[in-house]
Amino acid sequence: MTHASTAQTLVVGLGCQRGCPVSTLRALLDQALQAHQIEFHQIKALASIDLKRDEPGLIALAKQLELPIVYFSSEQLAGYHGQLSHHSDIAFERTGCYGIAESAALALAEQLADAPAKLLISRQKYAQATLALACAA
Repeated sequence: MTHASTAQTLVVGLGCQRGCPVSTLRALLDQALQAHQIEFHQIKALASIDLKRDEPGLIALAKQLELPIVYFSSEQLAGYHGQLSHHSDIAFERTGCYGIAESAALALAEQLADAPAKLLISRQKYAQATLALACAA
């Protein structure tokens, strides 16, 4: 199996605290993509939990990057529990999901590619935000 990155569906999952500035999210994304030598144009979409639907920083980031952002319910994300690199009890208490960034990235990559997804970048935390990158072939 060849790993042609063009054939892969790359999705960024994001979690953040209320009021997290778009600059923080962007810095985290830039840093993660640079570290893994992934280019912006390879990213197909952003994902988060539906509780963050009105989060200005996430909406602004999606606009900046001209990418769609898709939100999932905690029920939809709960199914990815076994694939997470990190389980946050605080996140679970607040949202019913143990890891928003990783679960959302996996859920969306899988949905877009209609194929199983795996984490390419496991949970990265920076200031008030978390990020993960999932890919599906």
